Amino acid sequence: MTNTWITRAETGADIPAVRDIVVAAFDTPSEADLVDALRADPGWIDGLSIVATDQDGKLVGHALLTRCHIGDTPALCLAPVAVLPEYQKTGAGSAAIRAALDAARAKGEHFVTVLGHPAYYPRFGFSRASAYGIGLSIDVPDEAMMALALDSGHPLPGGVVRYAAPFGI
Repeated sequence: MTNTWITRAETGADIPAVRDIVVAAFDTPSEADLVDALRADPGWIDGLSIVATDQDGKLVGHALLTRCHIGDTPALCLAPVAVLPEYQKTGAGSAAIRAALDAARAKGEHFVTVLGHPAYYPRFGFSRASAYGIGLSIDVPDEAMMALALDSGHPLPGGVVRYAAPFGI
């Protein structure tokens, strides 16, 4: 299996394959349904739905950033991240995440939040959100809620994270 992944923004033609990736990566189709709902939400930002492909162009991974807010400050939410099961642990997900974060920086975004595995996301610069006074309106394990400032000129703001409506939080 290749360890060189090609990343790019999702196109309309990619939507069925992205859904297949997300369905395959999770136990239920609810995460794929979430991605579909986010596409129709005002929180969707063109260019921040990133796919990872192999050398032959097969889509194997996906990372999505959508608008959220930390208090009143615009930020992004990284969710979901999905990789076809047979390509997990090959770097495809990491490549998609790095490309998504780079695309966000290029768009002038400053902050990203993620609710995820505390052993995985720190490799991208995420750290415990509560250390910055960032929290959620629901109970989650403290170490699972993380945040990242995309540039040193904009320190993370404190506040409660508000996600796009399809998240239901």
